[in-house]
Amino acid sequence: MLVIDHVTFRIGRRVLLDNASATINQGQHVGLIGQNGSGKTTLLKIIQGVLEPETGEVSIVDGARIGITSQEAPSGDTPIIEFVLKFDRELISLQREAEEIADPYRIAEIHDRLRQIDASTAKARAAKILSGLGFPEANQTQTCQSLSGGWRMRVALAGLLFSAPEILLLDEPTNHLDFEATIWLTDFLKAYPGTVLVVSHDRELLNNVTTGIIHLENCDLTFYTGNFDRFDAARRQRLNQIEAVRRKQDIQKERILKFVERFRYKATKAKQAQSRLKLLEKMEPLPEISGNETRLFDFPEPKPIPPPLFNFDRVAAGYGEKEILKNLSLRIDSEDRIALLGANGNGKSTFLKILSGTLSARKGIVSKSRKLKVGYFSQHQAEELDLSATPFLELFRRKSAYPEERLRSHLARFGFSQERAETAVGLLSGGERARLLFALMSAEAPNVLLLDEPTNHLDMDSRDALIQAINNFPGAVIIVSHDPYVINMVADRLWLVENGSITPFDGALDEYRAQILRSRKIESESFNKKSSRALGRKEIRRDQAEQRLLMAPIRKQLKETEREIEILTERKECIARELADPELYKGRNASIAVLQKEHFDLGRKLSDAENEWLRLSDLLESPA
Repeated sequence: MLVIDHVTFRIGRRVLLDNASATINQGQHVGLIGQNGSGKTTLLKIIQGVLEPETGEVSIVDGARIGITSQEAPSGDTPIIEFVLKFDRELISLQREAEEIADPYRIAEIHDRLRQIDASTAKARAAKILSGLGFPEANQTQTCQSLSGGWRMRVALAGLLFSAPEILLLDEPTNHLDFEATIWLTDFLKAYPGTVLVVSHDRELLNNVTTGIIHLENCDLTFYTGNFDRFDAARRQRLNQIEAVRRKQDIQKERILKFVERFRYKATKAKQAQSRLKLLEKMEPLPEISGNETRLFDFPEPKPIPPPLFNFDRVAAGYGEKEILKNLSLRIDSEDRIALLGANGNGKSTFLKILSGTLSARKGIVSKSRKLKVGYFSQHQAEELDLSATPFLELFRRKSAYPEERLRSHLARFGFSQERAETAVGLLSGGERARLLFALMSAEAPNVLLLDEPTNHLDMDSRDALIQAINNFPGAVIIVSHDPYVINMVADRLWLVENGSITPFDGALDEYRAQILRSRKIESESFNKKSSRALGRKEIRRDQAEQRLLMAPIRKQLKETEREIEILTERKECIARELADPELYKGRNASIAVLQKEHFDLGRKLSDAENEWLRLSDLLESPA
């Protein structure tokens, strides 16, 4: 289905792919993983045909359509359901052509193709995908321009999934999703009939969707059979073996070098020394083990304060006239590790803003210690960074009273060397900007960490480092994340944010996942019944009207053919009567041959007309 054959690609002097090869079979679901900046997105663009490799090629099966996640959010005043429908270009093209042409045969072909691609259910299928990604039916007529950037990216993802390409390329598809939508997407991709290549750092997604992993490392591609856990185990075993061989080589190198140094200048041992040097040269070079010391997270230890950190008494909050949260009565202590669950829009981020002090309560009382320091992380804060400034300058602007040594030491906690601390923010990678936000939010040694989707833009190694740092942090942690692996690793309590309230969820994350899937199934069945009822009334009537309109030219042609058959039959019978008259054969009559030829020609024309009548009749009957 998809073959990457000895591909080399470089940007300037930097090599991203060096003679890399991999094969993905038809219908296989494969994860593409590697450190940030290793070239995963570049490889997807090469497969798509947007970029040309320096050497090698990518080949796909003839006729296979490729679809890839968009990097740009849709805009405009098109309703989102209509925007998604436009992703099926064949459907739109056929519908437009059917309205413009008059050729009955082509109309019939179009109608037959529309039936093959199940055009009558297109809107229902698009609506179901949108619903799974967090757009209830009532919101599907909103325009794209009325949505935030993250929600618009969901619309783009819905359009891609609706178009159902034979080869689906996904680049971090869960980055703009909440936990609930991620569950739906995982379930959708598991059942996807086409070939899937997904770039993701979401372990749960890779474990549940993929049957193979391609690891991009050291400019090369290595294929592992199985999901991410099997890859991780196999790679760890391989790295352990390499490290064991490296240790043996190092011991042997050290022994050889000592021998050479000792006997290099002794005539009796010179040849042996030279022989050992050749042995050293012949040692097989071992692959480098990827690792980057700058991928660090180390939150400073806060000063202890007496509990509780927060106490809510019948608190309500919202924006404008809309109340999001109401009647909240709860407390948070320094030992708490809480993950907030609930679909986007239910108030998770609103709750974090109340805790951070960026949003005030409308009603009730929020009590907290006067010495409480809060560290608040949100991806939206990246938009407030000065792209022309350096990480050091960004930190200095916030903590100008701190000595330079302390500021640089704090940046080093989050992987910023002297060089990277003096690099313009605009030149930092997405992962580096995220680490800068962590450094900024923790500069005052906060007692509580408020983390809103903290793992976006972080690769696997960085996520593991962040998890370790959070678990080493002695204060409280409140986290919102779409990544179930992260939630399972750092949280020991689950709070469900739903219908304006926040309540403890008494169960494990897997139980919540099962509850979501059951709810989605019930919604889907209800949606299907509703769609079926609608199709049985309004849609069927409209479909029947369209059928009549499309079939009108064929019916007209059929009547004309019937009339032609009648005329040909009547004429043929007339000639047959003439040929049956004995008087015709008295004497020599030249008209006999003419009549016989005409009778033969009429028979052939009649046969052709009857065949045409049968074909047109079949066209009329086939839509039923």
